[in-house]
Amino acid sequence: MRNVVIGFLGTSLDQTRRSWRPSLQLCSQPGFPLARFELLYDPQYEKLARSLTQDIKAESPDTETLLVELPLENPWDFQEVYGKLYDFAENYGFDEDRERYHVHLTTGTHVAQICWFLLSESRHIPAALLQSVPPYKTDTERGRIDIIDLDLARYNALQHRFEATARVYSGRLRGNIDTKNPPFLSLIDRMEQVASLSDEPILLVGETGTGKTTLATRLHELKLQRRRLKGRLVTVNCAGLQGPHALASLFGQRRNVAGLAGTERAGFISEANGGMLFLDNIDCLPQAEQGLLLDAVESGTFYPLGSDTALSSRFHLVAATRHPVAELARNQLLRPDLLTRLMLWVFPLPALRSRPEDMEAEIAHELEKAEKRLSLKIGLNKDAQGRYLRFARDAGSLWPGNYRDLGASITRLCTLAERGRITLPMVDTEIALLQEQWYTLALEPDQAVLASCCEAPETIDPFDRAQLASVIRTCRSSASLSAAGRQLFAVSRQSKTSQNDSDRLRKYLARFDLDWERVTKSG
Repeated sequence: MRNVVIGFLGTSLDQTRRSWRPSLQLCSQPGFPLARFELLYDPQYEKLARSLTQDIKAESPDTETLLVELPLENPWDFQEVYGKLYDFAENYGFDEDRERYHVHLTTGTHVAQICWFLLSESRHIPAALLQSVPPYKTDTERGRIDIIDLDLARYNALQHRFEATARVYSGRLRGNIDTKNPPFLSLIDRMEQVASLSDEPILLVGETGTGKTTLATRLHELKLQRRRLKGRLVTVNCAGLQGPHALASLFGQRRNVAGLAGTERAGFISEANGGMLFLDNIDCLPQAEQGLLLDAVESGTFYPLGSDTALSSRFHLVAATRHPVAELARNQLLRPDLLTRLMLWVFPLPALRSRPEDMEAEIAHELEKAEKRLSLKIGLNKDAQGRYLRFARDAGSLWPGNYRDLGASITRLCTLAERGRITLPMVDTEIALLQEQWYTLALEPDQAVLASCCEAPETIDPFDRAQLASVIRTCRSSASLSAAGRQLFAVSRQSKTSQNDSDRLRKYLARFDLDWERVTKSG
């Protein structure tokens, strides 16, 4: 296959008075037979171009030199140079089946070199980049040429460097935890790519405790590292943006609203200018503020309360919610236009229970955090570690609070570890506590009341549950058995000759194996 080189005439480097003339010497490189040299030149340097052509013919008779006139009013004007090289490429009849093309980067201005790269990288010119190296930097009198193929996959060192960098960024989003769950790894990799290339809003969706706030912090750090932003992270829990002060908190307020010095405020959107605004529980934001937030995101401007002048604020928005997108839309928790804007990049964070293969690494991570907080070195006995890990991975372990549950559990174990060792009995006690907490959280209010004092609440008929729960609540809010009886039997006692309310209540509780002491003590 014939080698073809396209390059600019070096108005300085190709002068005859120089000992090293790159355009001439690339035509006589061993192992690189050059069939044709397309030499681009400005008409004012035609004499030099023709002189170089003659020298190439003498040095390499088999090389055909074609002079291509390319007038440039300003060779440092990017728009002009790129436009004319683009037109040259469009009109050139590339024949890749018979010819191998190269672009010579050594000659020409820096602007020309950039344009060559862009056109080659985009395949407008199907060529490799070629660079001449002078003799004083090599062991040969003729110097050498370096050919740079833009297929980076062929450069193992570069490819490994890129992959290593990607792993570093991905590791930061994972908190450097050795994640093995394929869906979660894929999610993090995609998030890293989006955060590195896009400034558009991101919506994090996940249950309570899945790490939405922590992940927002890591996204901010990643964007700082990739120079996507320069400002700080402003974190706002929208559950606190309620009532008449919500608008001022988010958008700021001028003094003329209250007429008092010290009442003006910048607002969270102004503080996030140049940085990132993280809105946790965004579904709690009032509807009016949601509409104004959308305007600020799309236009980059907003009006503080009491101001007729718009201010600018360019920020990256990351929002978080525990409600699935379908629920946000169905229950109108977010305005449709804001939800549509946020749905460009939605990342559903998986629950801890769905990643059993990561549980060992997550436990080790929480153990390390607890050790730092307590300034202690904690050991975990092998049998205790095995028991806790089996429980953590068990399908019946729901971890409703996700990382919050796991972090609290490990903290309890570390705090109570005698002589810095977590033992099997300690783990068994902790597991029993977790199961009791989860059971209570999963119950309906009436079920929770019954579970607090009944041995087997599941054996009580549904017909009796609501009534018994109401009786127990009354007992717990009364000073004595008699007082509770008078309140519970206030109507029926009027028609009875004997008004022994306490006895009636005692007999009712006994039907369920309960008494006054057990009911009130459990509450």
